[in-house]
Amino acid sequence: MTLLSRVLGLVRDMVFARLFGASFVMDAFFVAFKIPNIFRRWSAEGAFSQAFVPVFADYDHHRSPEEVRALVDRVTGTLGAALLVFTALGVLAAPVLIFVFAPGFTGESADADRFALAVDMLRWTFPYLFFISLAAVAGGILNTYHRFGVPAFSPVLLNLVMIVFAAFLAPYYERPGLALAMGVFAAGVVQLGFMLPFLRRIRMLPRPRWGFSHPGVRQILRLMGPAVFGSSVAQISILLDSLIASFLVTGSISWLYYADRLMEFPLGIFGIALATVILPNLSRQHARASRGEFAATLEWAMRLVILISAPASVGLVVLAEPMLGTIFYGGQFAAGDVEMAGLGLMAYGGGLVALTLVKVLAPGYFARQDTRTPVRVGLIALGFNMAFNIIVVVPWAMGGYPAPHAGLALSTSLAGFLNAGLLWRGLRRDGVLPPADGLPRFLMRVAVACGVMAMLLVTVSPPLPRWLEADLPTRCLWLAGIVGMAILAYFSSLYAVGVRLHELRMKTPGPTV
Repeated sequence: MTLLSRVLGLVRDMVFARLFGASFVMDAFFVAFKIPNIFRRWSAEGAFSQAFVPVFADYDHHRSPEEVRALVDRVTGTLGAALLVFTALGVLAAPVLIFVFAPGFTGESADADRFALAVDMLRWTFPYLFFISLAAVAGGILNTYHRFGVPAFSPVLLNLVMIVFAAFLAPYYERPGLALAMGVFAAGVVQLGFMLPFLRRIRMLPRPRWGFSHPGVRQILRLMGPAVFGSSVAQISILLDSLIASFLVTGSISWLYYADRLMEFPLGIFGIALATVILPNLSRQHARASRGEFAATLEWAMRLVILISAPASVGLVVLAEPMLGTIFYGGQFAAGDVEMAGLGLMAYGGGLVALTLVKVLAPGYFARQDTRTPVRVGLIALGFNMAFNIIVVVPWAMGGYPAPHAGLALSTSLAGFLNAGLLWRGLRRDGVLPPADGLPRFLMRVAVACGVMAMLLVTVSPPLPRWLEADLPTRCLWLAGIVGMAILAYFSSLYAVGVRLHELRMKTPGPTV
């Protein structure tokens, strides 16, 4: 389901690129879409989910069904009321939010109307926060009961709705960009509505009640405190990136968006999806005090992530321009856009392994209801990210050097390595993740296989001008063939250096005392 969602996400972005390119309309839309998504990190898959899923799993393991349903009712009622008020304030304060997140839109330039357009767009996109946050509550409940397919399918509906609005409704609007924003609003409604029948099927359809004094709600709020702060740290980094990008040449925000979308493809399929699956399992293992199973689950997730994300990282770096040229080139998306977005993708792709590891290491803390340690780690990574942007990227842009937007992507990747390393060290220090037998040897074998694959890609990939001269079917065939050869070379090399399938199976430990 996650793979289907990501494929449709690429189709959606192909529609955006072909119809609108890297224009001021898309710059304005991406800012207006980013703002509710940033706040969603608190109320949906971010701080709230990190606090809600472990508490809900604990209630489900130790409490009666009536107490579990009461928790669901109180949580949805309390969160829903707070979100309703916050959403209304966000719509009213749209000009202020755009000014904060993209102050460069207010400058005197040929496309200064980006600011007015972004404000109008945000008033349509901001209510998405309300619907998608409640949908995240539903998803957390379903995931706890191992109904992973329904929440994973929900983003498919988001992409379908936005494709319909962009391709079939936008041409009839005087300001077609507004149709994109309306599509975001409609997608939020559809996603939430899709979840409700499945909650009813497991007898967990909420009857929202105000419950600020409910002990379960209070426990979630206590856990959310550090998580909200940690999420705020991450959002400050995003805010700084957006602020700097808004002062760069028109198209910079769009180039970063299209690069990030390709990087998010493997990150979502292997990192976020795996983290979604292991968090409720880790929470249950912690509730049962099964330390051996807990450690085995984390170690298995790490090995699987490294096995998949390492070659994906190599592919994103080496094939950045061919992939962007195949998927987005044409219409309003020109060859120059492919080159600029390609630089951003190379910088993002280099950090894919680290960014994916963060997704599976963090649940090792959240499942134990430790939301403070990831905050401390996030502060350190944020400090590095901000320092790199200020010391390197700002002078890069002010000096007139080309492609400063790639520096923003590089900063994100480097901070990801720091974040992942500190999270891993903390788990080792806590005794949650004991030394893994054979892990250094496994890493070395993966590195060798990635090296073989990289040499193949460099050898067989045509130069970008030749790539763009070919028609779309030819480019698709070339890319499919090259990727197919790379996959074969990678797994053949793994086998040749001694990696076997049974090494990737989760080891089930005996009972722990």
